[in-house]
Amino acid sequence: MKWKQFFRDYLQFTQKERIGVLTILFLVFTIIFLPKMVSHKTSIEPANSDTAWIAAVKRLEINDHDPVSQRSDNYKTYQFDRPKNNLRQHVLFFFDPNTLDDDGWNKLGLPEKTIHTIRNYLGKGGRFNKVEDLKKVYGLRVDDYVKLEPFVRIENNEAGTVRSQVESKERELGNKPHSFQAIDINTADTSAFISLPGIGSKLALRIVNFRDKLGGFYSVNQVGEVYGLADSTFQKIKRYLIPGNTAIKKINVNTATTDELKAHPYIRYAIAGPIISYRNEHGPFSKIEEIKKVMAVTNDIYDKLAPYLVTQ
Repeated sequence: MKWKQFFRDYLQFTQKERIGVLTILFLVFTIIFLPKMVSHKTSIEPANSDTAWIAAVKRLEINDHDPVSQRSDNYKTYQFDRPKNNLRQHVLFFFDPNTLDDDGWNKLGLPEKTIHTIRNYLGKGGRFNKVEDLKKVYGLRVDDYVKLEPFVRIENNEAGTVRSQVESKERELGNKPHSFQAIDINTADTSAFISLPGIGSKLALRIVNFRDKLGGFYSVNQVGEVYGLADSTFQKIKRYLIPGNTAIKKINVNTATTDELKAHPYIRYAIAGPIISYRNEHGPFSKIEEIKKVMAVTNDIYDKLAPYLVTQ
């Protein structure tokens, strides 16, 4: 009862007393926290707006009353990068992409890397048969192709394109047009093959290496099997190739090891293994025709391989 009396005497407030208490609490709260809130807001500086572009625009405006000073200031302040490779800065003229030299491509504004790609493509026997073939050149930009397209003139006589190019260069030097000499495909070195139209150093080396691995060519058509030699280029040089009378290096199919057989381009391991297995099971071959009994040896393979095989 004493506690109830205590609460009734000291903790019970009238309406006016409650309003007074709330007012005092509000003032205390305001005095304590308001300064901190104000200082926090003022400490946050507003973000400065970027007005640099406005100043740049003003510097670009040319003052009609003082044009010389204003322009000189602009030119000192701003430098404009111009594209290094822009066909508009070069000369456009009609050209044949199959015969145009490096200087011509440079005049047209192509970068050195793209010119090098074109030179390698033509050197390997490639040819641009239509204007759209230029799109296949690695590194040639679309806008460059669009500018070059109206000026492309491809010679229709494909067989004489490379030869005409050589002859035109000879005439420029005051010499007689060059005539290609026939070569023996089994004795010619890389220099002799390079002298033929459309054959570069890489192709010439491939031809010689392929010949050595085979053991010699028995037919001119075998030259056309060289990796990277386009058929169009082979048809151009075919007339200058003769097989000669050099003996073909042959392999004894009854004594050759697996490694010796698979080293031949026409045999490889896929055929060398079955030949050795058949020989071990049935004994030596009595004649070359028996090689066709090996399941892996088809008629086409036999026709190509037979000139290189002996049984004794």
